[in-house]
Amino acid sequence: MSFSPPDHIRRIQPYVGGRPIDEVARELGLSEVVKLASNENPLGPSPRALEAAAAALAEVNRYPDGSAFHLTRALADHLQVAPAQICLGNGSNELLDLVARTYVRPGETALTSENSFVVYRLAMAVLGGECRMVPMANDRFDLDGLAATVDATTRLLFIANPNNPTGTAITATALRRLLERLPEHCLCCLDEAYFEYRDPDADPVDGVALLQEGYPIAVFRTFSKAYGLAGLRIGYCVTSEAIAGDLNRVREPFNTNLVAQAAALAALADPDHVARVVELNANERARLADGLRALGLDSPESQANFLYCNLGRLAAPVYDAMLHAGVIVRPVGPTAIRITVGLPAENDRCLAALAAALEETT
Repeated sequence: MSFSPPDHIRRIQPYVGGRPIDEVARELGLSEVVKLASNENPLGPSPRALEAAAAALAEVNRYPDGSAFHLTRALADHLQVAPAQICLGNGSNELLDLVARTYVRPGETALTSENSFVVYRLAMAVLGGECRMVPMANDRFDLDGLAATVDATTRLLFIANPNNPTGTAITATALRRLLERLPEHCLCCLDEAYFEYRDPDADPVDGVALLQEGYPIAVFRTFSKAYGLAGLRIGYCVTSEAIAGDLNRVREPFNTNLVAQAAALAALADPDHVARVVELNANERARLADGLRALGLDSPESQANFLYCNLGRLAAPVYDAMLHAGVIVRPVGPTAIRITVGLPAENDRCLAALAAALEETT
């Protein structure tokens, strides 16, 4: 068939998610598989969210509220912003793509760091545009390097904080310095998917607070991580009323489904559950990091719900050996893996499988 897309579409490498538990169990004949590859919440969502989702199922013959009236207003109250400053999306991923589709013109570029979330590059690649990348400094965003690289073509600056896949975070002081150097034609897109897991004592960034201080940014958050609603796909962008208005003009009319809206609204009303999730993560993240150090492996200090580990050798054989032991982690780059923080027993099994894999692949 001669019908084909533009050349830049054929050059895109599709995003590949973490392998599903059922698939690995079926393929390898395993009875029990632990998945620590996709930064999912091991405690799951609030019971209130599950109840709300179940109740909403009775109404799925109806289209959802395209404006998500109740959730938008609950978020506005929670964040102390105007409802007109919010745009909801099918996960924050859709919104990151949406901001590129809305604002990038031919010949304009985006900018991010080398070892950050691949979706920023994909969002530009679909447009036939370029996402330039600046090397990281000690597994962290080099904000001075990014500021120095911004030029007349730079329309968007993508910053993940905490960063995926390294888990590292920048400080509010450093980000303010960067924002003060950005020209008006460049929008800082602050991806805060792991916002709830940050260290409160490390001068943490709060993108919404910076927005309220007057900095021109767009903040992207999600219900997929700490709220445990990854399977329902719902996130949001908080920004100026003008930018949110543009995004709401471009997004699909019913881009957040009825069940997701109901579950997110109930999850937002249960902060105690989120607090339990964050506490478990902090405790187990520290224990998992200690376990990696005991194996002679180094991991940068994480403020997310995962750890990044450079193995100092090819990661593929280690990943494969762990997979055959029933533990799914995420290979990232030729020599590194990313491990989601799981429940205590899952983390113990992961460390045991990693130790055996390292011995087996020596």
